Amino acid sequence: MIGYGDRARTQCEVVRLFRETHPDLPPLNQGTISKIEAQYREMGHVRKVPSMRQAVVDDDTKLNLLLALEENPITPTRQLARDIE
Repeated sequence: MIGYGDRARTQCEVVRLFRETHPDLPPLNQGTISKIEAQYREMGHVRKVPSMRQAVVDDDTKLNLLLALEENPITPTRQLARDIE
C-alpha cells in the first residue's frame, strides 16, 4: 500500500488506510509496515521465508537421542527433544 493507487503514502497513512479498508482483520502497526516494506525492498516479495536455522547438537546429545530412539522408536520427536534437554 505504500505505493498503492494514486500516490505514495507514509507508513502512518498505510496503517490508517489498512484499518479503514480491512476493519475485519487484526490491525497492523507502523513497526509491522516497516518490516514488510524492508523485506519487499530487500527480497522483492513479502512471502513468508522459511527459517533455515540449524540446531547445534553435541556428540553426547546425539548419543542420548539414539539410545532413547532405540528404547522407544515411536516416541514423538518433540517429546524426545524435551526429554533430552
